[in-house]
Amino acid sequence: MARDIVDDRLIGALHVRALSRAGLQHDAVDEHVAVQAGTLAALLGGGYDGDATLDEILRLGDLGLGTVQHLDGELVVLDGAAWAVRADGRVDALDGSVRTPFAVVCRFRGEASVHCDRPWTLAELRERIDEASRTELNVLDDEIVAVRATGRFADLRLRSVARQHHPYPPLREVVTHQTEWHVDSAVGTVVGFRFPDTLAGVEVPGYHLHFLSEDRTSGGHVIDLSMLDGDAQLQSCDDLHVELPPGVALGTPGAIDRDEVQRVEGGGQSWPSG
Repeated sequence: MARDIVDDRLIGALHVRALSRAGLQHDAVDEHVAVQAGTLAALLGGGYDGDATLDEILRLGDLGLGTVQHLDGELVVLDGAAWAVRADGRVDALDGSVRTPFAVVCRFRGEASVHCDRPWTLAELRERIDEASRTELNVLDDEIVAVRATGRFADLRLRSVARQHHPYPPLREVVTHQTEWHVDSAVGTVVGFRFPDTLAGVEVPGYHLHFLSEDRTSGGHVIDLSMLDGDAQLQSCDDLHVELPPGVALGTPGAIDRDEVQRVEGGGQSWPSG
């Protein structure tokens, strides 16, 4: 069940709720709730085991991203199915028994959309999402927005990391050996979230996006891309429910080194300091 509602950490209209693993079994499904396993801070520190299964997470959301146990690939959740993009670029469908130390999903229905009819850079795609979030969803820049962008893409710069073994190194060391690759063009879907800076440490501040091709042959964490045409659908999330494994604390949202986050996440974006 829920441990508590973190009343001293309400961020604007956003409610952050800490859950035990049992809370994943009892939490009501809600279209405006993002459900997360673990925290970014724990992942940065080398917490790659996790205790939540994909079955538990997917019961509460059909779109999202993260990683899998032992940091063995980039997780993409699309239409209720889970995929891992391994360090060699291979894309594998995942069984529901696979555990995750860090994943976030929502039940996605798409409340607004923006149409791409000319090539957009990644920065332009984010700008269009920000604008549509304000004008169509009526949400502020410091609120959670879920993203599903489907269409034709070019010049994709993607990455993943290799499976880790005990004793686990911190994530900043792991990403120094990450694998990056370039995809000239692909039809597929970008999934992810825009999180407010005030949630830094609980989640990745700013945009966190993963890609999966329509033919399921390529994907990964998005470092850069161009969107040639297609549509980006958006949905707001009012609440964030965070499942905390034993020994992992929620911490203080916003209290994390943004430079370290940028080093491990990449993607060409920067976040406010403080």
